[in-house]
Amino acid sequence: MTAIGTGLAAELREAPDAVRRQADAIAPALAALMARLARRPPALVVSCARGSSAHAATFAKHLIERYLGIPVAEAAPNIASVYRRGLRLKDQLFLAISQSGASDDLVETAAMARMAGALTAALVNDDCSPLALACDIVLPMAAGTEHSVAATKSFISSLAALLRIVAQWTDDAVLRRGCDRLPERLAGAAKLDWSAALRPLAGATSLIAIGRGPTLAIAREAALKLKETCALPAEAFSSAEFRHGPIALVSPAHPVIVFAPTDESRAGLLELVADLGRKSACVLLAQSEHAQHHIPRVVALPAPIAEQAEADAICLIQSFYAFLVGLARRRGTNIEAPPHLQKVTRTR
Repeated sequence: MTAIGTGLAAELREAPDAVRRQADAIAPALAALMARLARRPPALVVSCARGSSAHAATFAKHLIERYLGIPVAEAAPNIASVYRRGLRLKDQLFLAISQSGASDDLVETAAMARMAGALTAALVNDDCSPLALACDIVLPMAAGTEHSVAATKSFISSLAALLRIVAQWTDDAVLRRGCDRLPERLAGAAKLDWSAALRPLAGATSLIAIGRGPTLAIAREAALKLKETCALPAEAFSSAEFRHGPIALVSPAHPVIVFAPTDESRAGLLELVADLGRKSACVLLAQSEHAQHHIPRVVALPAPIAEQAEADAICLIQSFYAFLVGLARRRGTNIEAPPHLQKVTRTR
């Protein structure tokens, strides 16, 4: 491997071990959180995050609403940091997600939520960060040091932690099994060959990423990483939302990458893939089953054998990250030094 991409590539290879370590690191805080939730179950969860962590919050929304039936709302951090307005959050769960835990607007929003009477939890990679100190409970991602500007193993660690939280909250044996198997499956996912996508994306000027259910967060994260590391403008949609207007963008010149879920939402998403094929779109389809769909212009991208839908989705982003290194090289961008970006972003 050449110098380009070695930092990010090394860190994505570390993701399986990070997720494995996380099981012990997060256990005490997770037990404390469950005890608090059992004493006073929330009627609402409010998430707060930026960047890749906001995509993790999308994953949290799917998990909590699907398995617990509790609505999840996304906080606008500037309500606290700019407009100085409090929210009525008494007895609700406030969940902040951040790799660095250093962004001022997240810290101020967490402090506001705590003052309002919410149970505040911070899912962070830095246990001593300002965000961690502002919250009642600190849930360590345990990703370890991450040097690459583009977050990979910390994003995967945040998704794994969210899966652990919901598995514990629901006492769901299938979700627990998904957590236990994840390190081994991530290692395999990083080795899958997505080189078939290099040619259509090497010269692309824009891209659409599509997911549904557990893979919507994956599509959003993929779109962000394509912009950050490959200078490729990309926009993400759910397969349902895509039909409400954005489908007008479809043409052979604008590739579509589809992250297929392995749960009940898969059928509708594959109907969209078939429709896009009929419209002569260039479709890259990542899915567990590699059956021949006989859809024109569809490029098959392999994914691990389906086991548990949310864990399957986490494996998809690991495969995508591994592919990203080669795509950046092909497009001539420096994946380690995206222009105008820094590792820790502080906003208010």
